[in-house]
Amino acid sequence: MEEKITWSALEYEEKERHPDWFWALGVVVLASALTAFIFANYFFALFLIIGGALLGFFAIKKPDMVFYELNEKGLKIRSHIYPYENIRAFWVQKALSDDGKIMPPALFIKSQRLLVPIFSVPIEEDSVVKIHNLMLSHDVPEEEMREHPSEKIMEALGF
Repeated sequence: MEEKITWSALEYEEKERHPDWFWALGVVVLASALTAFIFANYFFALFLIIGGALLGFFAIKKPDMVFYELNEKGLKIRSHIYPYENIRAFWVQKALSDDGKIMPPALFIKSQRLLVPIFSVPIEEDSVVKIHNLMLSHDVPEEEMREHPSEKIMEALGF
């Protein structure tokens, strides 16, 4: 009988945004769209307005609870399964990294997907060793991975 590990986590970390954040978003979007309109780039102006509206919508949206499962077939996220054969490498980030920074525990997966081949999954601290051992038992190579710098930039901007 294969071991099965299940856990759940929020889709993303919810951030409290001050009303000034939304005002700044509106001012930037409207100024950019007005500039595009002045230069007769109507499609780009419409694109900026729709993009700004979607950004505002997703900023107020509450994150969903996502259920994860690591079983004999692979990693299951919601209803999608990443078979072990399609996982090129993994990395389990512990809560305290080697350089002393406190970071939430995460499972990094390098898959065969063309878009976003490396993604991270939040994990619980008490599952770190079990997940690590289960991935190794299925002959998935271990390769050190870190959060992409663009994610840190987006976090600093409040996204």
